Amino acid sequence: MMSKTNLKSLTFNELQEWIHSTGEKPFRASQIWSWLYQKNIVEFSGMTNIARSFQTHLHDHAFIYSLSPVKTTGSSATRTQKILWQLEDGLHIESVFIPDGHRRTFCISTQAGCAMGCGFCATAAMGFQRNLHVHEMTEQVLSMQRHLGIKPTNLVLMGMGEPFLNYDNVIRALTILNNAEGTAIGHRRITISTCGIVPAIERYTRENHPYKLAISLNATTDETRSSLMPVNRKYPLNTLLRAAEAYTRQSHKRITFEYVMIRNLNDTPEDARRLMRMLRGIPCKVNLIGYNATNPDFTRSDDKRIHAFAEAIAPLSAPVTLRLSKGDDIQAACGQLATKQESATELSPSA
Repeated sequence: MMSKTNLKSLTFNELQEWIHSTGEKPFRASQIWSWLYQKNIVEFSGMTNIARSFQTHLHDHAFIYSLSPVKTTGSSATRTQKILWQLEDGLHIESVFIPDGHRRTFCISTQAGCAMGCGFCATAAMGFQRNLHVHEMTEQVLSMQRHLGIKPTNLVLMGMGEPFLNYDNVIRALTILNNAEGTAIGHRRITISTCGIVPAIERYTRENHPYKLAISLNATTDETRSSLMPVNRKYPLNTLLRAAEAYTRQSHKRITFEYVMIRNLNDTPEDARRLMRMLRGIPCKVNLIGYNATNPDFTRSDDKRIHAFAEAIAPLSAPVTLRLSKGDDIQAACGQLATKQESATELSPSA
């Protein structure tokens, strides 16, 4: 017996090819795409402008993958919401909705767990489980829309996992989500965050993808960064910064450097001066992020020290943002996403 085609694993061009293989007229691809990604339908019976006979054919030969939330945890302080999903093989991932004025950001995961071992990140403690499929990434966005009744203005790939270790699936998923006839999230509103996989950054630069790029930097010396982020032992700062500079030169886009501030580890005046020297000449933005508690060995820099650090690097002529943690009270802030299999048993109401 032939297996059914998962329509959400197909790009638009692949859907057109699949429709052609069924003998149907080409315009059916646009109809189905619209139902999947504009109207967010999860049943073929809901496709009201498609003949019943073709609906039956679709039901017999294809399926629409969907996720249902296992648990939703809401922050009363910031209206941030963290959503736990169960995948078909029983693994779990998390996504986060972050409201900020008119901005509605969806933060999605690209892997179940993570192999990078960053000392400040809760996902690292899970270890690596597997890469997410294309449909598991796109469906996080679509399911959040259905569940929350909200469409995103911005999308960040900053959830569980290292996006550039799932490179091909990530790019395919973003091609689908960026499609103007579907979910239509503009490429200027999509950001991929990497811990610094240099060959993938170089490939991304060569392929000239339009989405924004962020690098989790977090230190100004190889010794400190390697202690925090084992990836630095393979791709040290000089190598990483050369790749970042090449990206900005090729893309004509600023790159965002994310810098998690940990007291007495990477927040000293000397660190600020080194950061100035490192980033001078690279068109960039700098996000300073107060450490969100995941590891008892680390402590968040206090606000006075964070502001002093920001003032010290102000001469960079690069926008410096003090990112306010949203969702740290529900373990949904930067570096806090992690799942426990035994906790995925029931759906709790949104806050």
